[in-house]
Amino acid sequence: MQTRIRCMLMRGGTSKGAFFLAEDLPVQPEHRDQVLLAVMGSPDVRQIDGIGGGNSLTSKVAIVQTSKRADADVDYLFAQVSVENAQVNYGQNCGNILAAVAPFAIERGLIQAKKGITTVRVYMQNTDQLAQVSIQTPNAHLDYVGETYIDGVVQPAAEIILDFANIEGSTCGSLLPTGHVKDQIDGIAVTCIDNGMPVVLIAAQDLGCSGAESKKELDQNQVLKQRLEQIRLQAGPMMNLGDVRTKTVPKMCLISPPVKGGTLNTRSFIPHQCHDAIGVFGATSVATACILPGSVAYELAVTEQKLEQRLDIEHPSGRFTVVLKRDHAGKLTGCGFVRTARALFDGWVMIPERIWQG
Repeated sequence: MQTRIRCMLMRGGTSKGAFFLAEDLPVQPEHRDQVLLAVMGSPDVRQIDGIGGGNSLTSKVAIVQTSKRADADVDYLFAQVSVENAQVNYGQNCGNILAAVAPFAIERGLIQAKKGITTVRVYMQNTDQLAQVSIQTPNAHLDYVGETYIDGVVQPAAEIILDFANIEGSTCGSLLPTGHVKDQIDGIAVTCIDNGMPVVLIAAQDLGCSGAESKKELDQNQVLKQRLEQIRLQAGPMMNLGDVRTKTVPKMCLISPPVKGGTLNTRSFIPHQCHDAIGVFGATSVATACILPGSVAYELAVTEQKLEQRLDIEHPSGRFTVVLKRDHAGKLTGCGFVRTARALFDGWVMIPERIWQG
């Protein structure tokens, strides 16, 4: 016998995930994790016995429910389901998956669409923060069709605007959790920053790279990955994250001067494989470092002095645009992104009844 669980598979930005209403999953966290592992088919590098795609970008889950908060419409809990290990991690947000939360809430009837544009206030449970997601709803109906392209997605779709405020130190407690704009770890200059995602920035040349290597080349460079992990394990306690051996944060990011007319070139690791692109909140943290004098990124980035500016963060499959806003004192006051999303299927995912009877 199998248990049928209502599920919608959605693309959000450059990620793909299984979306659930909270009421359709077990209440007890450990039991819920067992269900999510079974849904995705983990642990297995191919995830052949589940709906995961054998990649961290396609082994994600969003759990959504109507919010009881006065300042939010829906609550969003993000779960990163490990591909190779029996682990479900809640220690971070995913901005790409967030892009699909508002459409999902409308699809499930949690939100009533308005004519023209519908703005949904989303409470991000992982980091206790808020986002406003504005989606296209002509004639008060959800419409995924549009002309907006984002790098990493072949087809265009309707524009989705994500706006954030006060995401500094979302996981680590402060924008610069070590208290310094630049630190030394094993003789390597690093900038440890958290503006939505804990990230450790390192100049690619300091680790013997050009920064232009392909994802495949970097994934095959075991010496580099071992060096990155040594630095990451030391950065964890410095960033108030404790022992990070089993955590997906901090992310590691090799940076170099822009090569395609953008602000900065990146190769991001999540944390042990090179990202095909770059995560939404990872891009925010990187972009923020670009405008911090003295940071590793500041020395390599091409930026302006405007109070509001667009920073194009280059990555292996294109670029990601971050909009940063500052006041006259130079303090960050907000940031935003343009993303797209699309519903891929709606139905029931089935797991063995021995795991959960539903």
